[in-house]
Amino acid sequence: MADERIIATYLIETAFPLEYAAEVMAGEQSTGTFVAVPGETPELQEKHGARVIEVNELEAVAQPTLPEASIPKGVQKPVYRRALVKLSFPLHNIGLSLPNLLAMVAGNLYELREFSGLRLVDLDLPAAFARKYPGPQYGIAGTRALADVHDRPLIGTIVKPSIGLRTDEYRPLVRMLAEAGIDFIKDDELCADPECAPFEQRVKAVMEEINRAADRTGKKVMYAFNITGDIDELKRKHDIVLAAGGTCVMVSINSIGLAGVAHLRRYSQLPIHGHRNQWGAMTRCPLLGFSFTAYQKLCRLAGVDHLHTNGLNSKFAESNESVAQSIRDCLTPMFGNDTVMPVLSSAQWAASAIPTYQAVQSVDLIHLAGGGILAHPDGPKAGVTSMRQGWEAAVNGIPVEQYAEQHWELAHAIAKFGKR
Repeated sequence: MADERIIATYLIETAFPLEYAAEVMAGEQSTGTFVAVPGETPELQEKHGARVIEVNELEAVAQPTLPEASIPKGVQKPVYRRALVKLSFPLHNIGLSLPNLLAMVAGNLYELREFSGLRLVDLDLPAAFARKYPGPQYGIAGTRALADVHDRPLIGTIVKPSIGLRTDEYRPLVRMLAEAGIDFIKDDELCADPECAPFEQRVKAVMEEINRAADRTGKKVMYAFNITGDIDELKRKHDIVLAAGGTCVMVSINSIGLAGVAHLRRYSQLPIHGHRNQWGAMTRCPLLGFSFTAYQKLCRLAGVDHLHTNGLNSKFAESNESVAQSIRDCLTPMFGNDTVMPVLSSAQWAASAIPTYQAVQSVDLIHLAGGGILAHPDGPKAGVTSMRQGWEAAVNGIPVEQYAEQHWELAHAIAKFGKR
């Protein structure tokens, strides 16, 4: 650990000289402060200080992206320069600790007045982290084995309405979806333990329907139960799902924190479905927060098996290029076989498979469709079938309209959703 280092890459915007700004970042997040202090010896700085290892200047702009940024004294018309900056931090400053890693690479930097923009865009972490944080327990292969779905995406949906259904109203919905041949169902992140459908009662009702359907069809639907809550609730809720025969639990990563996810991972006997709600606040400004490339590495280390990425052509404010890169990030190993299953959702339907496969050339994903399945004109079973047909067309390079000529479920999906 003595010589191992963490490399963090940032996109910055500043009116100050780039090299100076980079040194401010390095000092703030290691040994420095605004004035020299007793004990700040050259030996201490050498051992514990962060280092600037690269500054690559990009474009300049006339107006600052973020408010309250300072400008150098005497400058009347500041120019705000952007750059990619790489900092190197000694691992021994924090040890193998995800919470303290976050404090170091994404701490007070965002508040420094020298910057009108600052974004963590990537992390290069020592392999030593994998000794303490083994990452996904199930990942893609384990999820496929539990769901018994191979060589194609898992097709899934979200319980809607998101919140407000009574426990007894879950039964016919889950029964209908299981009989439709769906692979995966999840709670909405808004539904954890509401009075209208208390968690333990909801698990019992849902799993009874799933197990009955499995007895009839031989196919057991994977259901991601939302166990998000205080740390002491996680194990109790996990154990309720496990005892009922469930095969997946879901947590809101940003609500319970990386330490909460890692805590769950240590004892979980089920895949962990990671929902990234609140992510927009962390990323939507292009000169603030995190890139998904960096974020998913932290989530993966913490131990999620599935991770939300948005879907192409979705209702959210994210470009298709960004979504595709997020999917590729999840499928790129860090420390060996530690990929996570990307989860695509939001305004998805059968033909969404075409641009998705063209962009990522992979079927290792969970493709969620709410209205695209439930609002199919011929019912949910036809909706599920149309989603599979969309992927068949995509993988085989057949235009979706041509494939629909021989597959009525897909044809009716196009008629219903194709003009949206």
